[in-house]
Amino acid sequence: MNNHDTIIALSTPSGAGAIGVIRLSGPDAISLTNQVFSGKDLSQQASHTLHFGLIKDGEQLVDEVVAGLFVAPKSYTKEHVVEISCHGSNYIIQQIISLLIRKGARAAKPGEFTLRAFLNGAFDLSQAEAVADLIASNSKASHDVALQQMRGGFANELKDLREQLIHFAAMIELELDFAEEDVEFANRDQLTILVRRINRVIGRLISSFELGNVIKNGVPVVIAGKPNVGKSTLLNALLNEERAIVSDIAGTTRDTIEDELTIGGVVFRFIDTAGIRDTADIIEALGVERTLEKMKQAKLIIYMADAAQGIAEIEEQVRGLAQLDIPYLTLVNKQELLEPGHRKALEALDVVFISAKDKVGIDELKTTLLEQVNLHHINTGETVVTNIRHVEALKQTENALQRVLDQVDHPVTSDFLSMDIKQALHYLGEITGTVTTDDLLENIFTKFCIGK
Repeated sequence: MNNHDTIIALSTPSGAGAIGVIRLSGPDAISLTNQVFSGKDLSQQASHTLHFGLIKDGEQLVDEVVAGLFVAPKSYTKEHVVEISCHGSNYIIQQIISLLIRKGARAAKPGEFTLRAFLNGAFDLSQAEAVADLIASNSKASHDVALQQMRGGFANELKDLREQLIHFAAMIELELDFAEEDVEFANRDQLTILVRRINRVIGRLISSFELGNVIKNGVPVVIAGKPNVGKSTLLNALLNEERAIVSDIAGTTRDTIEDELTIGGVVFRFIDTAGIRDTADIIEALGVERTLEKMKQAKLIIYMADAAQGIAEIEEQVRGLAQLDIPYLTLVNKQELLEPGHRKALEALDVVFISAKDKVGIDELKTTLLEQVNLHHINTGETVVTNIRHVEALKQTENALQRVLDQVDHPVTSDFLSMDIKQALHYLGEITGTVTTDDLLENIFTKFCIGK
């Protein structure tokens, strides 16, 4: 990797706007900007200062700009960084970038600024990945989790685990140096206690991924039920807009309709589906098949019945839901049509009563949906894993440490113990970037936007 040249990219979104911010980073960032900047001598100015001036291509004026200076190592990348705020014309932006490339800068690759920050020790790899998550966050929950990881919550927890393991690894390595004398520097009972404690932490982190993935990507919620029970009306009521076609004709919805809604800082992806019934209509039958498939993929199912359905029928449908082993809520729609005795009997089934058409019970339903997503980890500041790469590395660490426990229970030579402890350290190091390869870094940072 060439980490010694000066890179340049637009850091604000492309397209016309009030301003555009062009970022340079590298050893020549200030000197290159100085060559085209008419104003103060930037090389003589203090870090973290702003300077008004002109960008000129020879004698030709390109734009009036403000140049922000960040002198190494007090910058995002720990290199010299200049951020040029110019007018947001695509023509002006391209003129400035082309001019500075002619002077010696190079167009940055996706994520290269953050890659340099990582390589220069500004933060570890898990924190760098959290930068991309923070940019992509679209709810309070995803923002809070990404911000916690970017500020080192996950990294610090892993650092403590690695340091404790490194101590025992050193003791066992010492045993190998004195193999002929048959001495034991690493107390096996203490090692067992440590490994079990670490595995409990790792197990908690792995289990948090289910919540983390939901927070990062949204909660897929399938609205299912018999035809004409009000599924599309419910979707429209939740979104407060006419998103789905509503008709008294059964079987109106023949494909899935999806839309998102943020409730209490969590994104829910609602999926309106075709009514479940046996049908000779080929198109509707395909819709029913897709409904069943979506239900299997959901994190939560809203199963709708209406006041006209009998208790026995609803009970049978709920028993079928339980077999999917997916959390579900049973709604009884058109509650205004319920007879008092019928309603009391239905209450024993733990159902939620609503009137989708009149939007009665919708706010209570939203509260119930939010309760289904356990935000305890976020609210208490506990680490939540959101990255599949991290989960896989944690599972590999857990497996390696389990082999350590097995070997302590069935004594083996120190070199076997050392091998598995090193494996555990390796996988933990992959998460934080203590252990990296060029392929791994390329795979991570090429997913970033250019300019970050």
